[in-house]
Amino acid sequence: MLAHNVYFRLNDDSPQAIENLVGSCKKYLRDHPGVVFFAAGTLEPELDRPVNVMDWHVALHVVFDTRANHDLYQTAPDHLKFIEENAPTWAEVRVFDSIVASE
Repeated sequence: MLAHNVYFRLNDDSPQAIENLVGSCKKYLRDHPGVVFFAAGTLEPELDRPVNVMDWHVALHVVFDTRANHDLYQTAPDHLKFIEENAPTWAEVRVFDSIVASE
C-alpha cells in the first residue's frame, strides 16, 4: 500500500477557510480507485509537544492499495479540479508519501 499524506498551510487561517478546504478534500479526493482509507481534518492545537509540527491547518490522509492507483490519482480529473480550485488558498503544501503495510 501507499500512504499519501498532505499538509496544507493556508493563506487565510480563519475557521471558515480551513473548513472549506476540508470540505473540498472530501468532495474531490475520497472516491478514487484503490482508496482503502481516506481522512481529512485539522490540526489539534492541544497536542503541542516539542516533537509536534504545528505550522499547518489541514491534513489529508489517503492510503491506496497499490502504487499504480496512487499514480492514477495524481492525474485524475477530480484531483486536478481540487488543485485548480484550491491552490490559490495555499501558502505551503507538504507531501509525505510512503510504502506501508499493515500486520
